[in-house]
Amino acid sequence: MEPSVAVPDREELKPKMHFSGKVVKIALAGAVLDIGVGQPAAIHISQLIPPTDEPIKRVDDVLQIGQDVDVWVKKVKEGRIELTMIKPLDLEWRDIKKGMTVKGKVVRLEKFGAFVEIGAERPGLVHISEMAHGYVKQPSDVVKEGDEIEAQVLDFNRRKKQIKLSMKALLPEPVKVEEPTRSIEIQQPREKPAAPRRPRKQPRRKNEEGMNESVELLANMQEPAQVEAEPTAMEIALREAMERAKTKKKMQDEKSRKTKSVSQEQEDLLARTLEHKARSS
Repeated sequence: MEPSVAVPDREELKPKMHFSGKVVKIALAGAVLDIGVGQPAAIHISQLIPPTDEPIKRVDDVLQIGQDVDVWVKKVKEGRIELTMIKPLDLEWRDIKKGMTVKGKVVRLEKFGAFVEIGAERPGLVHISEMAHGYVKQPSDVVKEGDEIEAQVLDFNRRKKQIKLSMKALLPEPVKVEEPTRSIEIQQPREKPAAPRRPRKQPRRKNEEGMNESVELLANMQEPAQVEAEPTAMEIALREAMERAKTKKKMQDEKSRKTKSVSQEQEDLLARTLEHKARSS
């Protein structure tokens, strides 16, 4: 952010406003600067930028009286102006919204996409699938490091410090060219000409005698006798079994009758013998 040309009044001071201030006093906990608003402003030692990676132990290791430094308004509270040398984020997490358009610079390319610095705590990621509507083989086919681009915020996660961006969302969708459909003429099958109708043959007339004979024959006809159904294999087997049973019973009766006849003859013979002996005595 460029330094402001017009110096605002103290009542118009807001956080993130940029000033070029002059160091007027140095203390153990920080320094006092004149930023041209008619009131001195203070900067704490924790808001100084060290010249090296080592932590700051003394304020005069960073600032000197009369030195001009770039500072930003950190807070304005109860008439007290607090400054910082750490450049504030252009885009705070609370300011990020889904669907908003942001501008940024491509700072790193990876196989899966490009990281874009948009002024937030972390760079946003444009995935390779969100670079264009068509197929993109590699991110370098679309952008390169240092390019200034515009993108739309698809989603963000403050806990994971992730911001998902899309360049494709701001590009017009390609127009689909529809191929003209070819009309196919379907030929109807030709109707075959109707075959000429043949004249019906007139039935032969029977003479009256033939008619009388037919009537008389019909009158004398009797209903045909019902044809006996052919017996099944089971019926035949049943009949044969019944015949064998009858034959067996008949033989048993005849044998029994013969046995009775022999017994009767023996009894008669025995009776005659006894009678003969009785007479002889």
